[in-house]
Amino acid sequence: MCVGLPAKVVRIQDGMALVDASGARREVSAELLSNIDPGDYVMVHAGVAIAKITEDDEDEEVPE
Repeated sequence: MCVGLPAKVVRIQDGMALVDASGARREVSAELLSNIDPGDYVMVHAGVAIAKITEDDEDEEVPE
């Protein structure tokens, strides 16, 4: 099982995305996703955006 972090895309440039996760911004690889734009939400794992998610997905909590 992998743990991903939901984040909002701020900017995309040269295969990299600047994302905001709860106020913390970082650059991640966006090369796996071809259909993301600034304002979209993505799931980030190990410095890579691995899936596009909805804002509703971002608000969900995982049961323990």
